Amino acid sequence: MHLFERHAPADMDAAAAQIPVLDLGPCFAGAAGARDMLAADIRRACADVGFFYIRNHGIPADVIARAFDESKRFHALPLAAKQALALDAGNIGYLAMNASTQGHSTVHKATKPNQNESYFVTHETDPSLPNAMPVTPKRGRNAWPGGLPGFREGVMAYFDAVHALAQKMLPAFSVSLGMDAGFLAPMFTEGGHVQLRFLHYPPTKIGDNDFGTGPHTDNSFFTILARMDVPGLRIRMPSGEWIVPPLIDGTLLVNIGNYARRMSNDRFLSTPHGVIVEGEADRYSIAYFHSPTSTNVISVLPPFIDADHPPKYEPALLADLIQEFWSANYAHQEGFGAITPRHRYD
Repeated sequence: MHLFERHAPADMDAAAAQIPVLDLGPCFAGAAGARDMLAADIRRACADVGFFYIRNHGIPADVIARAFDESKRFHALPLAAKQALALDAGNIGYLAMNASTQGHSTVHKATKPNQNESYFVTHETDPSLPNAMPVTPKRGRNAWPGGLPGFREGVMAYFDAVHALAQKMLPAFSVSLGMDAGFLAPMFTEGGHVQLRFLHYPPTKIGDNDFGTGPHTDNSFFTILARMDVPGLRIRMPSGEWIVPPLIDGTLLVNIGNYARRMSNDRFLSTPHGVIVEGEADRYSIAYFHSPTSTNVISVLPPFIDADHPPKYEPALLADLIQEFWSANYAHQEGFGAITPRHRYD
């Protein structure tokens, strides 16, 4: 029996209803008290589930739809054309099918690679481009395919929109962590350490320990996920049940990553999740990972420390935590397979 089947609840819809839907509209419109109310909702969702939907997020539906169209165009390219854009040292570019393993995860012991292919982009760093970001530690450089007119523009339109959304959410996240509204923004200077991942999953060939993406937690501060109508995502609730979160029109799905968990002294849940694609249709999803700039030191925050709750983590340079995760999961990274036990999160 498969891992997801062993822990699946009898009523998937009832379990999925445990994931709250948060309305960003009043906060983004500057309504009186709305930021603090949103912060309270974020704190509750992070502490209870680790996932939540967002509505009225401000990204136009056509921008999202075009991003999916561009993803399909890219993944339909010949393999050789994609492999010419192979991941660089900053994990930007193309990752082939069966070329990553969830070695950093303790949700399950990964014995097989992930059955997906991915294309990663980040901030533009080419100095000849307007608004180019500087090169920072662990920031890769975008690699664009030829022969796809409009591809770069469509991809970066979504990248810019989702990055702006994530930045607008930082004040409410700061308050949710018990800090002043402006606390997080300085940690995300120079655009933060961010990646946009265009995922393509064929139907999963399910055998022993096979997954589209093995169960894991995200190596981010938080993640914003856009999905299409082919299901596949499973989330492990605090009860241990694996649920299938439904699509809700007009929403995006947000989950908390390991860095927010670390800063909250494990009060915020970096919730395990994975993917299996059943049926005959391919699945596409777009994951955006939002994290502070890699030169920051990540520490447990004072509101989560007291006599009964000493800090569980020592301060750590974010660039070191990023490299640790990459080295455990990606074969092209130096030290592949290495992991420091004290940094495991699941």
